Amino acid sequence: MRHPKAQEWLAQEWSQGKIADYKPYNFVDGEGVRCSLYVSGCLFACEGCYNRVAQNFNYGTVYTEALEQQILKDLAAPYCQGLTLLGGEPFLNTQILIPLCRAIRQEFGNSKDIWSWTGYYWEEMMQESPDKLELLSLIDVLVDGRFELSKKDLSLQFRGSSNQRIIDVKSSLWRDEVILWRQSSGETYK
Repeated sequence: MRHPKAQEWLAQEWSQGKIADYKPYNFVDGEGVRCSLYVSGCLFACEGCYNRVAQNFNYGTVYTEALEQQILKDLAAPYCQGLTLLGGEPFLNTQILIPLCRAIRQEFGNSKDIWSWTGYYWEEMMQESPDKLELLSLIDVLVDGRFELSKKDLSLQFRGSSNQRIIDVKSSLWRDEVILWRQSSGETYK
């Protein structure tokens, strides 16, 4: 598993603008019914990665305006709670995801939430490039941290290993400290 230095990995140098998959209306990638976009490319190379094929920046198909319009159409369904960004590494694909997240905010305001998984820890993210911080500011919930095979725990909801956290992004940015996400039932995840 690789550990980046601050601002070592820049999306503009790595991303090929490709996605590994798009799955509308699933129940596993966050709370509620969600649309999930899997981007291509990840440098963390975590042992035991569940989506190893998506580590390749050239895997999959080119992200298109037509796909973006389909995602917005799918999100408009009243039963769809929001979009989830996975990978690969979303924060190494900011040139795709920032415009998409802006379009979601313009179209739906905060009525649809945006979740993202990342191999970066929150503390690392706070030292990252402006594009990564902009994408972070558009997200509601972040599952942070590299997957650690030695800490794998299948009983955890929305996480693969116990070192990962589910973070309320807006509250954490506002308070300048990590605030864990509370499920709609009020339960806080640790």
